[in-house]
Amino acid sequence: MAAFLSSIQSVIVIVLIMLLGYILRKQGWLADSFGGNVSKLITQIALPASIFMSVQNNLTRGKLFNLFAGLLLPFIGVVISYIVAFILVKVLKVKVGRRGVFINTIANANTIFIGMPLNLALFGSAATSYFLIYYIINTVSTWAFGVFLIKNDDPTLVKAEKQHNKINWKKILPMPLVGFFVAVIWLLTGIQLPKFLDNTFEYVGNLVTPLSLIYIGIVLANAGLKSIHFDKDTIFALLGRFILAPVVMILLVKWFGPSVLHLDIASLMGKTFIVQSATPALAVLPILAGEAHGDVDYATNVVVLSTLLFIIVVPVLMLIIG
Repeated sequence: MAAFLSSIQSVIVIVLIMLLGYILRKQGWLADSFGGNVSKLITQIALPASIFMSVQNNLTRGKLFNLFAGLLLPFIGVVISYIVAFILVKVLKVKVGRRGVFINTIANANTIFIGMPLNLALFGSAATSYFLIYYIINTVSTWAFGVFLIKNDDPTLVKAEKQHNKINWKKILPMPLVGFFVAVIWLLTGIQLPKFLDNTFEYVGNLVTPLSLIYIGIVLANAGLKSIHFDKDTIFALLGRFILAPVVMILLVKWFGPSVLHLDIASLMGKTFIVQSATPALAVLPILAGEAHGDVDYATNVVVLSTLLFIIVVPVLMLIIG
């Protein structure tokens, strides 16, 4: 019960900051370009700085092997989610233009704008290294395969054109991931950062949580809450995101990892993986759907609903996993 109450308080903090972004956008305090600008600031500068400092403060060279060994569990979880999502697309007869978004909703999570602040609120900076493991798998999954599926779901493309869609390798190595690799290399050198750089990175990295949540508030304000609705494709996509993905991860953490793979899974690592598996759908889905001439209204609806529902899901999940 203590975990449940603690998670509720953490989620309330997140909701209040999101609400601030929503109100400021609705009141016209934030210009149309602000959301895009703050998104760049987070992903290109603040998050890499935050990740760099988290690695320096929470990892040692001896812990790196165990960290990378942990990549296997979220990888298996994402693969299972993809398989089930593909099956559901066929069974439910999800129409062209929605299929890529449907699969991505189930398989890939909003780790940057919701996952990172949520993890910090629930578990503190000590769990950041475990968050990075899930972030790596989620990022590669999204930009190496998830976006490819959305592009191939373009209703205007003929079959021959779909075969020429290629993976955007630049997207697979975004700045936060670059920041992680640079941090690992720096850690291996054993060199201490000068105090002024340490403080600078720390201050800039601390921008991630408030700016990310304000950005989500802006997204919700732009989408418009009155337009949200439930239909068959939306309901099953949300069930996949909030029930299937966490259940699979719970089984992997509690049973498959220790019993089958004989992995020594730290309690904080397991909880981080489970919570990250239940974060909302990717905030960029409407943009990606629009670029592929897909169903933008469906993508927006899924993102908005999943962002609102996670407020309920996370405390319940914390109660289950303790």
